[in-house]
Amino acid sequence: MPSALIIGASRGIGHELARQYLRDGWRVIATARKPEDVDALAAMGAEAHGLDVNNVEAVAGLGWKLDGEQLDVAILNAGVFGPRHDGFPMQTDFDQVMHTNVLAAMRLLPMVAPWVASVRSRNGKLAVLSSRMASLSERNHPSGSLYRASKAALNSVLIDTALTFGPKGVTCVALHPGWVRTDMGGTGADISVEESAAGIRHTLATLPVSPTATYRNYDGTEIGW
Repeated sequence: MPSALIIGASRGIGHELARQYLRDGWRVIATARKPEDVDALAAMGAEAHGLDVNNVEAVAGLGWKLDGEQLDVAILNAGVFGPRHDGFPMQTDFDQVMHTNVLAAMRLLPMVAPWVASVRSRNGKLAVLSSRMASLSERNHPSGSLYRASKAALNSVLIDTALTFGPKGVTCVALHPGWVRTDMGGTGADISVEESAAGIRHTLATLPVSPTATYRNYDGTEIGW
């Protein structure tokens, strides 16, 4: 039975990914910050763990609990957008966005990658939910500058992770989920959560093995770094 880890599965895309993988017979390990969300994931059939990605003790505790796992897919979905304005950034906003979107990844990816590397097929996928807004080469609008900066830094962390674990059989990918009708994307967004999750799953399943990190849209098309 293939196994997937989804970090940040309480709602939105992460929750839908967990639901779809479970529906298709996968073993799913999923995390959420709030106890009631952990209980809901367990009720769905996932192996649910409480995790605040900004709590270093909680991150270390997850590493201890899952030590020795073998994962076909691992997805770091936890993230925040931060302030909707582009004015003078407050320290609290900067800290929240950078800690959640970047520092957490710097702690989690090196911990999770060996579990993906241990898959016998040598075709494990390690994904982060990034954004097309992080692209430096395709950028044409300055809105959401703090979020953009955090996701660009997240992409950098993923590229470094691939340099270490790509040669060990881990294919690292930064994924743009599309403009999705979630709390973050809003009701006027282009696609549903179900469409985004299905596209992400298909992209991960068909992504060629690569020792270097790749950057893809949810539908599999390439995005320039």
